[in-house]
Amino acid sequence: MHNLSAIELRDKFLQGEVSAVNIVETFLKRIETLDKDIGAFLAVFPERALEKARNLDKRKAAGESLGKLAAIPVAVKDNIHIKGELSTCASKFLTNYKAPFDSTVVRLLESEDAIIIGKTNLDEFAMGSSTENSALQKTHNPWNLKCTPGGSSGGSAAAVSARLCPLAFGSDTGGSIRQPASLCGVVGFKPTYGRVSRYGLVAFGSSLDQIGPFANTASDAALAMEVIGQHCEKDSTSLQSPAEDYLNHFDTNLRGKKIGVPWEFLKDLADEPRKTFEEALEALKSLGAELVDVDLNILKYSIAVYYILATAEASTNLARFDGVRYGQRSEKAKTLDEVYDLSKEEGFGSEVKRRILLGTYVLSAGYHDAYYKKAQKVRTLMIQQFQEAFRKCDLVTMPVSPSTAFEIGAIQDPLQMYLEDIYTIGSNLAGLPALSIPDGYSQDGKPYGLQLIGPQKEDVRVLQVANAFEKATDHHNKIPDVAK
Repeated sequence: MHNLSAIELRDKFLQGEVSAVNIVETFLKRIETLDKDIGAFLAVFPERALEKARNLDKRKAAGESLGKLAAIPVAVKDNIHIKGELSTCASKFLTNYKAPFDSTVVRLLESEDAIIIGKTNLDEFAMGSSTENSALQKTHNPWNLKCTPGGSSGGSAAAVSARLCPLAFGSDTGGSIRQPASLCGVVGFKPTYGRVSRYGLVAFGSSLDQIGPFANTASDAALAMEVIGQHCEKDSTSLQSPAEDYLNHFDTNLRGKKIGVPWEFLKDLADEPRKTFEEALEALKSLGAELVDVDLNILKYSIAVYYILATAEASTNLARFDGVRYGQRSEKAKTLDEVYDLSKEEGFGSEVKRRILLGTYVLSAGYHDAYYKKAQKVRTLMIQQFQEAFRKCDLVTMPVSPSTAFEIGAIQDPLQMYLEDIYTIGSNLAGLPALSIPDGYSQDGKPYGLQLIGPQKEDVRVLQVANAFEKATDHHNKIPDVAK
């Protein structure tokens, strides 16, 4: 059962071949057996999931109509609210914080009869590229348990990769869905900014954050987008667009499609990832796509721009965690000032502190114009250069990451870790839909991901091309040994 896609699983349930309870029990058993080695889940909800499953079985027996995600177990990154459940953001600060309301994404998933099975690990407050910054536990890559799953949505990526659930959801601020999807050999999709509501997502960088799905096939990711890609009145940045029909637009013929490749920007790509990338380009050409060279050299500044803008927004967003209204309060504090200072000192991990300090610095008097304002101007130039590229092509493609999964503890230098996102950050800065799909494996058997980036609001096009690529290759059919 765990080798079926989400759509196949749903259809078997709707056709009466398997019960919702049987599906949930199967995945709960897999989590119990495998997750002690992987560490993808921070919380599992057996009672909640089985109650929902029993309810679905009753409704099906009564002949009621059921939702698009009927009986599909899904996992949710632990910075997305589920009413009554802990939202820890993998931080010591929030180990006692129960969400008082459902996020829009969770409400939409449950309205289409998805079964939420648990919450997954992440880098603390979604700040990191390896899930090593979690204050609560380590997550291991199912392809090699000595390696990280990527981050910050490493728990969701590992859960789908190990077939602990067919669908999971994460957030992407600078690559936090696509990079772990690439390192774990699954599909990860970051929608157009505003396509999916951020209501109920704990904010990191409000102009960059976007919720999206992890899946084992492009069609499963598309199905998830049909459900969660809706306008939300509670999010002021939500697009005023109706939900889109993804699956009916799928076509495996790419004739007439132009795919842009920023060769100059990719000149430092190492031999093995370059060979894998070039083989993926050949597969796209075999489907009828035409490759064109595009200029995206300005993206070499993307990490510098991102770590000014994202940290500035993080500094502002995390100011609310002061030990008064949210989370843990320091027991050592004797005065109000000490409550503020000691609660943050004890509650936040080193990477979160680093980013708050950096963000506060670039927003401070005398530095605001020199850093923050200048970074905003370069961001505008990046948006313009992407627009220029899309006048020549339908999509842009590049690798997701410069490498495969690296060993836990191998990268100690924060700047080196930030470079893991060199190819993913540009899409967040420009608000573009972008996807990672498996496109090959290294000599030691670890997955690589191909990135497809579309113009704003062309989410359907990105997933359509991903589906065509998937149908022409078999990379997505490989399963890590731990999951077999």
